[in-house]
Amino acid sequence: MSEKNSPHEKASPEPEGMRGGLTNYGDTGFSLFLRKAFIKGAGYTDDALQRPVIGITNTGSAYNPCHGNVPQLLEALKRGILLAGGLPMEFPTISIHESFSQPTSMFMRNLMSMDTEEMIRAQPMDAVVLIGGCDKTVPAQLMGAISAGIPAIQLITGSMVTGAHRGERVGACTDCRRYWGKFRAGEVTAQEIAEVNDRLVPSVGTCAVMGTASTMACVAEAMGMTVPGGATPPAVTSDRMRVAEQTGAQAVEMAARRRSIDQVLGAQSIENGLRVLLAIGGSTNGIVHLAAIAGRLGFDIDLDAVDRMGRETPVLLNLKPSGEHYMEDFHRAGGMATLLHELKPLLHLDAMTVTGRTLGEEMERAGPRFAQDVVKPLGAPIYPQGGLAVLRGNLAPGGAIIKQSAASAALMEHEGRAVVFEDASDMANRIDSDDLDVHADDVIVLKRIGPKGAPGMPEAGYIPIPKKLARAGVKDMVRISDGRMSGTAFGTIVLHVTPEAAIGGPLAHVRNGDRIRLSVANREIALLVDDEELRRRAQANPVTVPTASRGYHKLFLDTVTQADKGADFDFLRAAESRGAVPRK
Repeated sequence: MSEKNSPHEKASPEPEGMRGGLTNYGDTGFSLFLRKAFIKGAGYTDDALQRPVIGITNTGSAYNPCHGNVPQLLEALKRGILLAGGLPMEFPTISIHESFSQPTSMFMRNLMSMDTEEMIRAQPMDAVVLIGGCDKTVPAQLMGAISAGIPAIQLITGSMVTGAHRGERVGACTDCRRYWGKFRAGEVTAQEIAEVNDRLVPSVGTCAVMGTASTMACVAEAMGMTVPGGATPPAVTSDRMRVAEQTGAQAVEMAARRRSIDQVLGAQSIENGLRVLLAIGGSTNGIVHLAAIAGRLGFDIDLDAVDRMGRETPVLLNLKPSGEHYMEDFHRAGGMATLLHELKPLLHLDAMTVTGRTLGEEMERAGPRFAQDVVKPLGAPIYPQGGLAVLRGNLAPGGAIIKQSAASAALMEHEGRAVVFEDASDMANRIDSDDLDVHADDVIVLKRIGPKGAPGMPEAGYIPIPKKLARAGVKDMVRISDGRMSGTAFGTIVLHVTPEAAIGGPLAHVRNGDRIRLSVANREIALLVDDEELRRRAQANPVTVPTASRGYHKLFLDTVTQADKGADFDFLRAAESRGAVPRK
């Protein structure tokens, strides 16, 4: 822990503890008296109640196996808090799991961020530990904590371990998609797909590959929001429990120093997060989440600057779906300390971390490097550019994203005929029909799965290969949508087309048979239809923007922003703009 105040830290009085955020009865003395009377009913002494209060977001849920180790994390975390002289106080918040959230976990992310923010504000705590892991939970918690403004530290739940199927090592969820693709193509039987279903997830924890959960864990550490080494230990290991204990002790130190989250997160830390996202072959979802996190701080993500950054930031991490290894291998290879060392020339080393030391100082304190083959040297990467590329053109004037490190080289420069699905229901009804007019060199277009269109921008952008083509051996096609795909997915897939079809973006007016050109080298996604024809189509078929009559659905549709702004609610973004990141 830090031995001295950082020059960036604020001089402030002692932590308020139980005196903080008193309920308003018009008599502050009575408010504290009543609070202490009730909490003493749970067996607390006056000595305990005089200590710094460390809030803990308990995101355990029977619906969230990614957070299945939360009871063990809580025990270790509380131990760390108590040993450091703090008082741990856990409280429940929303818990989101990708495959258990209808219509999509992304629809619930902003609600979780609001829940996190308001519960931090409503209850007395001098610092808060954010327990998150599954895809949308870490960004939701960071968004909420930024808006709440108190000292905050992230505790990652950790990845699952890998399993084995008929002698082959497997792990969710890249291998889930690979085997399902084989099943659709008739390459494996119903019996075998049932067998592998028992082997893909052998423990609790997040996906074993560089999916969105692992991506956000690595990004959180790169931004200084976890204890050093906090991103990679698997969920069921003693390493993960030790990280939890260290996190508890660090939270108490942060409370004592009043090291608020805005003293850690800023333009430099966001840029470090973007740099790591590119270097790990991270999830395309990472761009949306970082845009939302940056928006809470008052920054906009400059997608063109991100693309320029990507041209000079190679993929160094040899993990699925861009490579061949799994998260537990990354951890054994030294985790983020190994990766950050290789990226050192490209990072802001003076960015602050939750420890009160800079990222560069923490890198110097890391253990000695050793031989390993998971993180490649900067001069010998697994892919010469960053995992993500930003595309523009008349089909996506606000930008689109492709995960080039997980795409097919043969399709990176491609022109083909559009095969159009108007929405997810249309696709589900027709994609496997033998009558579908589709060929391997066509471009599949799926509309209305953006922030407002679905709603919630589901991961339906990983459009399946039409069954008749899959059975003929087709493994990849160019696919385009205004939605997202899982970080565990792979293929030549253009995502986050902005503006989305549901609000009248050009994607809404693509028709069957139109020609579409993809050029990753030129960063172009173009509909080969002239502007006048597009205007005629828009006038002939005006778009009706989705609405809802009540509840969270109405709030979402009325206020959600487009993907380039993070699909956050417009009223939750910082009121004052601090410019764009990355800085030019």
